[in-house]
Amino acid sequence: MANLLVLVLDDLGKCPAILEAWEQAGVPGVTVCDSVGTRRLRERVQRDDVPLMPSLRSLFASDEDHNRTLFAVIEDEAVLARAVEVAQNIVGDFMQPHTGILFVVPVARMWGVLKAERTSKPRVGEKR
Repeated sequence: MANLLVLVLDDLGKCPAILEAWEQAGVPGVTVCDSVGTRRLRERVQRDDVPLMPSLRSLFASDEDHNRTLFAVIEDEAVLARAVEVAQNIVGDFMQPHTGILFVVPVARMWGVLKAERTSKPRVGEKR
């Protein structure tokens, strides 16, 4: 069964290392999104005199106030285990403040996700 690995990363500087390590671990592909938690959003927009939308714009303009959320659908259990391990090695103890969160969700069905062996380029003379 496939799993969805989700990492909400607090330290944006660690994102390139995570992506490189996941690629080396065999993760077939990763989607990266800017994100912000409601706690940070509330802290940033507490002032009554600031309209919400300009505050959101300024929030996403600053790297210091948001996270990177990484998503990867992984079918191979060994690849999943390696991806979790390298994320923990790079980030450290996820139970510490300002590290992020890491979780896995089973994927019952999926569409539009190619198997890892299909994403590689065909060899010369090989048909798909």
